[in-house]
Amino acid sequence: MLDEVERWLTRRSWSVADRPLGRLLAAKKNTTVSVVLPALNEEETVGEIVTTIRGALMSGPVPLVDELVVIDSASSDRTAEVAAAAGARVVHRDAVLPRIPAVPGKGDVLWRSLMVTTGDIVCFVDADLREFSPDFVVGIVGPLLTDPEVQFVKAMYDRPLGAAPAQGGRVTELVARPLLNLHWPQLAGFVQPLGGEYAARRSLLEQLPFPVGYGVELGLLVDALNLVGLDALAQVDVGTRRHRHQDGQALGRMAATIYRTAQLRLARGHLVRPELTQFVRGEHGFVARDHPVDTEERPPMREIGEYAARRAA
Repeated sequence: MLDEVERWLTRRSWSVADRPLGRLLAAKKNTTVSVVLPALNEEETVGEIVTTIRGALMSGPVPLVDELVVIDSASSDRTAEVAAAAGARVVHRDAVLPRIPAVPGKGDVLWRSLMVTTGDIVCFVDADLREFSPDFVVGIVGPLLTDPEVQFVKAMYDRPLGAAPAQGGRVTELVARPLLNLHWPQLAGFVQPLGGEYAARRSLLEQLPFPVGYGVELGLLVDALNLVGLDALAQVDVGTRRHRHQDGQALGRMAATIYRTAQLRLARGHLVRPELTQFVRGEHGFVARDHPVDTEERPPMREIGEYAARRAA
């Protein structure tokens, strides 16, 4: 298996510098690209990301991106206003497929984004990134424009934790990477399997179920492997990713969700207790708090009647 991973790394791991913008524009032709930012209370960062993408990849001399959509996930701050002022089309999560009640979770938002975008290639970018570079989009879109065999591309990067390099991605190292190495060793070569920056062909995404919560990245990666095979997956080094970090308890809830996502894919088994108990110190000692573990998944979008009708039209 190590030999297979090494061969894949040689064939399907690149740097953003490997594909100059001129080459991408020449290859783009009639292929359309949509960029989606799922956003929940990201007023501090979403505007800069939108401004950078519009200035560098839409309105400037490099029209690589055709559509930029921010899906606002019921933010309580000015995320929607800031994103719109920067030039994004803003869609509220609850306005998409209203007959299917929305649930809290990133995966639900990404799934709904397929309904309100049109690009042949869909590129997801987290809205909490700081010091954002257009390389995050260019890097992961590039292989899809230049290699028809590639279906799904993840960004890879260094993830510092404060001033400490390579110490971010704690759930990746403690949960996701062991799970992948043990159960899906073909995916062991992915540097950032849980990273929120990735792009894929719509024709692939519309066939995949979407876990509604933080398990979405692991679920999509595993399901894409099973559907199209390892050689259709790739990764591109785009530099350094800086963003806000979650506290330890939030990471615990993310880890439980990711484990549940893996469990479903291993056996479609039954989770006896779909809750995670965590502890906080109260006035009289430690207090237990139960948190539900996301177990719901959205079906492949092509099975949704509204989506099929829109595509047919």
